[in-house]
Amino acid sequence: MILQASSFNIAVPLSGSSTGRSRHSHVVRAQGEPSDKSVEIMRKFSEQYARKSGTYFCVDKGVTAVVIKGLADHKDTLGAPLCPCRHYDDKAAEVAQGFWNCPCVPMRERKECHCMLFLTPENDFAGNDQVITLEDIKATTANM
Repeated sequence: MILQASSFNIAVPLSGSSTGRSRHSHVVRAQGEPSDKSVEIMRKFSEQYARKSGTYFCVDKGVTAVVIKGLADHKDTLGAPLCPCRHYDDKAAEVAQGFWNCPCVPMRERKECHCMLFLTPENDFAGNDQVITLEDIKATTANM
């Protein structure tokens, strides 16, 4: 069975036994938009991690907003903030493995963020901010 989340076109395979029970312990639910609560959690996490890691958000706030919203959507639908900028054949398996759960292993080990959410100061796309408001996220992503 595959669930489709309408706005983000996310396909999440639900593998299970013949009894229909999932092999994975997290809950998967389809929805069109991430909850405001999850967006706020991911916004606060992103700000805190940027400060802790000495990184900055992209000079284009739209990049930051879309990535945070994608993380929030994955938190809602998969139970973890899986990197929204990659393709996965099996998102549930990727969540269970943990490698691409934000902050991903490349970010934690080498400060390499594929999503451009956490940028080192020498990156040409790094802005000066480690803060973004919920209002900025909503306004930037309203027509997506």
